[in-house]
Amino acid sequence: MRTLKYLTGDILAHALAVSVVLFLVVFSGRFIRYLAEAAVGAITSDILLPVMLFKLPSFFELILPLGLFIGILLSLGRLYADSELVVLKACGVGPGKLATYLLLPALAFSLVVGFLSLYLAPEGSARAQAMLDNPRSAEGLQQLSEGRFKKQRSGNFVSYAETISDDGVMHNIFVVEKSEAGTARTRVTYADAGEVVVDPENGRRYLELRDGARYEGVPGQADYTVTKFKRYGELIPEREGGIRDNLKTDAISTRLLLSDFSPSAQAALYWRFSLPVLVPVISLIALPLSRTDARRGRYAKLAPALLVFLAYFIGLTQARTAVESGDSGWWFVGVHLIFTLLAVVLTFWEQLSKQLRSSLRG
Repeated sequence: MRTLKYLTGDILAHALAVSVVLFLVVFSGRFIRYLAEAAVGAITSDILLPVMLFKLPSFFELILPLGLFIGILLSLGRLYADSELVVLKACGVGPGKLATYLLLPALAFSLVVGFLSLYLAPEGSARAQAMLDNPRSAEGLQQLSEGRFKKQRSGNFVSYAETISDDGVMHNIFVVEKSEAGTARTRVTYADAGEVVVDPENGRRYLELRDGARYEGVPGQADYTVTKFKRYGELIPEREGGIRDNLKTDAISTRLLLSDFSPSAQAALYWRFSLPVLVPVISLIALPLSRTDARRGRYAKLAPALLVFLAYFIGLTQARTAVESGDSGWWFVGVHLIFTLLAVVLTFWEQLSKQLRSSLRG
């Protein structure tokens, strides 16, 4: 029991410390990215922090497995470098018993990751998506600022709205848009009112103008085309890879995904169940990869171990892509089985190699 408590405490201390560092790196990187989008008007600044807070469970469901993996490598690497595990092995604590000791912190992390991936992360993503889908919180409303002319798209798009009511309806809207490079045609649009609306089917946002007219032609020539309209909608372009460019299925609750048999829903469901399964498997993989000695130091196998973790994660990502394309969910099962087998082979490699050599001699 003393050995179990000692190993568990040391692993948890390293894992939590690494997780905090990873969280600060990921959070600061995402915050800078979202802040840049707020600076260009992709989102309003007042929802930036709430969206980040709602996204925290999604960050931790990926940070915690990696933090535990690196924590095990650092903890056991130190014990190997200090010859403590050599003493434990001489006292009868072999690879099998060490793997059993690792399962305690691994199962604790697995339960936390499962709670995050199956409940908290979808709930947070749904609330963040609701804020982003609000027309008043995103790029479309920023295109028209009350009482100000605003230039966009390298000066080829100029907009003006005399007033904007509290419910987001704009009045007396004036828009000037130049055509593509190489042409002199200009479009001038005027409307009595307008607002940003969201298509419920695809989530795309449109600037909907009402009771107005569009004048199109070349300045200085009397060949303008006049088009009057009761309602006119223009698609608001989204930045590729922006904050709103994410999977809608990530914001669907796990309970609803269980009854949705579409490929995208099934891929998201398998992904959520795969994350807690990932934790004990990588913990077992970390055990043999942490073996080192005082000469090589505790960081000797950190780089190849991270490559193994990356391969595991990429395998799950490719499995999700395959299931989204209509393939079977057995892709996820296959990836987990491959790395579970790898963990078992690496853990008991010394015994297996000895048995193999003895059988060959016999």
